[in-house]
Amino acid sequence: MPELPEVETVCRGLEKILQNKPVIKRVRLLRKDLRFPIPPRLPRALSGEVIIGVRRRAKYLLFDTESVILLNHLGMTGSWRLLARNEELGKHDHCLIELADGRVLAFRDPRRFGLLDLIKPGQEAVHPRLKDLGVEPLDGFSAELLLVKSRKRKVPIKVLLMNQKIVVGIGNIYASEVLFRAGVRPTRSSGTLTRGECARIVEAVKKVLVSAIRAGGSSIRDYRNLGGEEGGFQDQHLVYERAGEPCSICKTAIKSKVMAGRSTYWCPRCQS
Repeated sequence: MPELPEVETVCRGLEKILQNKPVIKRVRLLRKDLRFPIPPRLPRALSGEVIIGVRRRAKYLLFDTESVILLNHLGMTGSWRLLARNEELGKHDHCLIELADGRVLAFRDPRRFGLLDLIKPGQEAVHPRLKDLGVEPLDGFSAELLLVKSRKRKVPIKVLLMNQKIVVGIGNIYASEVLFRAGVRPTRSSGTLTRGECARIVEAVKKVLVSAIRAGGSSIRDYRNLGGEEGGFQDQHLVYERAGEPCSICKTAIKSKVMAGRSTYWCPRCQS
């Protein structure tokens, strides 16, 4: 599933191609649902509106207009792209946004785990998908916050970092990479973390996510950016999907374990 760097990369790509604030001529839905039903009024609500901006909240994309906000989650395999002239639609293209300047933006989602919904401007804080989200990792996440949220909790720190009610956007890939760089074992009980370890984790979160955004995200399987290109941060992974390979620091074999249904990777020597 795309995590914060991948969604941020898509967001920046959309911002660039929509920077002239195009008018939506028409929206075509090619199916009624994805993971959840798509509001039937969505095409009518967006037609004639001007796209005044695109932004990201957690792993969600928000297309802003004056009257309504289009909320989108990429799910496992969702992607946006501009259709080429005379390009035939694929069987997994489920939503088309036709712009008045002739361009067509298509949302593709083979596994249909994505989301398309509508929000009234100013109502993001009460929307069911957004109201319980935690802080952004690059804005508001601090060692003090992590220390407070981890107290008296037995849940492993890797699972805590992936709790979207505490801090958003950190998924399976980046949780493993962050904890390796911070020197903290992912199986550690959150409540045992020291203030110094919390500081190292928060610093690693910021460094890893910024580097991943610069690299265009990680392409492990299906993720592609707006231009259909792969990200490059997978080439900088130090532990993720490297079980059995030597640690880049101490040469000890990387270990792996399934935690909360997700594969987790760490160095048994460098992380304590």
